[in-house]
Amino acid sequence: MKYILVTGGVVSGLGKGVTASSIGLILKACGLRVTHIKIDPYLNTDAGTMSPFEHGEVYVLDDGGEVDLDLGNYERFLDIKLTRDNNITTGKIYQAVIDKERRGDYLGTTVQVVPHITDAIQEWIERVAVIPVDGKDGPADVCVIELGGTIGDIESMPFIEALGQFSYRVGAGNFCLIHVSLVPVLNVVGEQKTKPTQHSVRGLRSLGLTPNILACRSATELDENVKDKLSRFCHVPAENIINLYDVSNIWHIPLLLRDQKAHKAMLRVLNLKGVAQEPDLKIWTSRAKLCDMLHEPVRVAMVGKYTGLSDSYLSVLKALLHASVACHRKLCIDWVPAGDLEEATEKESPDNYRNAWKLLKGADAVLVPGGFGDRGVEGKILAAKYARENKIPYLGICLGMQIAVIEFARSVLGFKDANSTEFEPDTENPFVIFMPEGSKTHMGATMRLGSRRTYFQVTDSKSAKLYGSKKFVDERHRHRYEVNPEMVEQLESAGLCFTGKDDTGHRMEIVELLEHPYFVGVQFHPEFKSRPGKPSALFLGLIAAASGQLEAHLKKGVPNGVVNNSAKKPFRPHVNGTKLTNGSFEPGIYRNGKGIRA
Repeated sequence: MKYILVTGGVVSGLGKGVTASSIGLILKACGLRVTHIKIDPYLNTDAGTMSPFEHGEVYVLDDGGEVDLDLGNYERFLDIKLTRDNNITTGKIYQAVIDKERRGDYLGTTVQVVPHITDAIQEWIERVAVIPVDGKDGPADVCVIELGGTIGDIESMPFIEALGQFSYRVGAGNFCLIHVSLVPVLNVVGEQKTKPTQHSVRGLRSLGLTPNILACRSATELDENVKDKLSRFCHVPAENIINLYDVSNIWHIPLLLRDQKAHKAMLRVLNLKGVAQEPDLKIWTSRAKLCDMLHEPVRVAMVGKYTGLSDSYLSVLKALLHASVACHRKLCIDWVPAGDLEEATEKESPDNYRNAWKLLKGADAVLVPGGFGDRGVEGKILAAKYARENKIPYLGICLGMQIAVIEFARSVLGFKDANSTEFEPDTENPFVIFMPEGSKTHMGATMRLGSRRTYFQVTDSKSAKLYGSKKFVDERHRHRYEVNPEMVEQLESAGLCFTGKDDTGHRMEIVELLEHPYFVGVQFHPEFKSRPGKPSALFLGLIAAASGQLEAHLKKGVPNGVVNNSAKKPFRPHVNGTKLTNGSFEPGIYRNGKGIRA
């Protein structure tokens, strides 16, 4: 097994995750099998109980692991399936060591950071590195390890010590250290400064780790004299200094590595030159270029409560991008704070209220992502109502599905107090309830998590067609509340169709308005399985509907390209209790709900 360690220096937020993902991708393009490990030096056992404002989104794996968002980058770039153990945290390591101590495994020894914690870290890495993640048998050739945080952080010290020991133990030729550092430009001076990187490398070396390759982040390309200076003072060969300057989209990062022959430097350090081939990135290159060339916009209103931090919805944004590129549209996100749509905001901050509604009404599609807590819920309900009544393509994910059900119950069924017990525990009309097996005393890892199977109930539904007319689909979940099965009959009798359910038939997984151009809500999180070149089916449907391409995409998902409408159930759509006449609707030709052709 060969190991590549990626560390960061000077400041956080340099893009170590994207760099580590790009390293894995280029090695895979060289014909090697690659796996990834992310080390997060926080005391939380996992990311499940952390606010998105603290650490970005919580990414969910097939096995139910709630992990750091960088594992999402790894999965998307390499199209692999990682496990919860591919994310190491201080909490996991200390918990494992304390459990051993309680069992008496250390036979009375005084348990210390060195050697017990450091040994546990090394054992964890070696154990997880051999787990296949690409669907093939046997271990990978290379394990890319990303150490979170910045060199010098006190919480990282046990991991630094363990990795120093580990590099010595596996030996030269089996371990490569890539240090990602910043080369800033001071406006006053106007030149690229190497001193921050020099200090960072000096600190790294003092901790027992010597970088083999420097990946220098900068706004523009590094001058040759700057590379020479870094080589001289950091003791790294000039050909092993890679410049990761700002690019138009992150899909260009692997191409930067290739163009600067970073793969050759890594293969040289790991003694793999005779094993690997030249990287084949033709498809990746064409996709990156296509993304840059797109100019016809598709506007998506993202209605959420964490709109101040885009990383809170990172996988949703990536899934929208994958779908937009597939539809040859330039993605434009309009961030709409859900609370700003509410009547209370109109009184307190009328400018915010007007701006939020202007963005919502100017969008080609509306997306309400998952979330927890009651802040902004009424605004999300208003967004779903606007999309339903004005025939705007809508996708609701997790909470976004639940609020669509609540809105329908209020507006169409007439239950003005319909709600979720998450927001109103004593509501007389609980259309969304706490799941039976959930825990109200422990928060961590007590939700319905990971890959679960959804069976399609209506073969002629848009969701079934988009998934290729399969009988079922496996998607990842993360929720505590779900649609009340006792209310389903009333909802369906009024026209809301639950087109996907679990194997018991009691859990509602997909809801649709069949006669709407595109109104879909899902209890699962389809964004977690979207990949570049393999967009999520439901995100593809949303963007296709918003750009007038849905009918063509639906035909692709049906054998022989023929849409079969014979199985469609009778449907009586209502809006605000008023029966509508059935009429044809051409997706994508209406904007702002005004019936004006685009």
